[in-house]
Amino acid sequence: MNGYWKYLLRRILYMALTLFVIITATFLLLQFLPGTPFANQDLLTAKQLELLNEKYGLNQSIFQQYITYLSNVVRGDFGVSFQFNNLPVTQIIADRAGPSMQLGLQAMVLGTSVGILLGVIAAVKQNTWIDTFTSIFAIGGRSVPNFVFAVILQFVFAVWLNLLPIAFWRNGFASTILPTLALSISPMAEAARFIRTEMIEVLNSDYIELARAKGFSKFYIIFKHALRNALIPLLTILGPVTAGLMTGSLVIEQIFSIPGIGEQFTKSILVNDYPTIMGITIMYSTLLVVMILIVDILYGVVDPRMRMGQGGK
Repeated sequence: MNGYWKYLLRRILYMALTLFVIITATFLLLQFLPGTPFANQDLLTAKQLELLNEKYGLNQSIFQQYITYLSNVVRGDFGVSFQFNNLPVTQIIADRAGPSMQLGLQAMVLGTSVGILLGVIAAVKQNTWIDTFTSIFAIGGRSVPNFVFAVILQFVFAVWLNLLPIAFWRNGFASTILPTLALSISPMAEAARFIRTEMIEVLNSDYIELARAKGFSKFYIIFKHALRNALIPLLTILGPVTAGLMTGSLVIEQIFSIPGIGEQFTKSILVNDYPTIMGITIMYSTLLVVMILIVDILYGVVDPRMRMGQGGK
């Protein structure tokens, strides 16, 4: 087997082990949540509680519950919600995943694209007002919580200018613009900071000087040689950031009244809806480890030296 494929197989095995540990740890931690998953427990008789525990398998030992749950997960069965009309957890996630993933993807594409462009311009125009603006923006974008930007955007574009919906998920694409902008600030600032730092270092390297000496255009040098190498460190953070954005931002979804995963996750914790909490946690963890794997693959695409190194292992 080719060394590169061995590397990918090893990473996939690590992913499976990571998911197993996360599932186990989350399942055990949920046992320590105060309260029960049954609403109005004080109004239920002892017999009714007994029947409910038996129905959901809560009368079994923790070990038995764990083995049963694990075997069901392997088959793609995440159980049913205790609180939300016994709906399958997979259906709850499917209904909620769309808005969160749409906003996450839009925010990531917008944030990284604009951030990379700002970082490149700041590096090329080092020590100018553009560079200063980019640095201030990068610091502010990472320091100020995204819900602050959300409120400012609502006031300016919805209340003051009356150009966009202030909230809710009922006006098509227009409803996604403000939350997308609010979510994109953080990845935009990160991308700008990383690219500026790396571009400045790359532009001062020997092979860039050689490219200049050969008479290549400035545009060709920046985007063909410099930017490609500057992107490598940025890939490190894109995986986790993308997974986080795609699974929903709790505060942003609350501010804009978006029926996403973050809002559902909060409701599930408040009512001890164990299957829904587990299902959302597994979905987020799976997305996270898959994005990290994709980043590893992209390393080989962006930097052939890393691909050859992996193939030699």
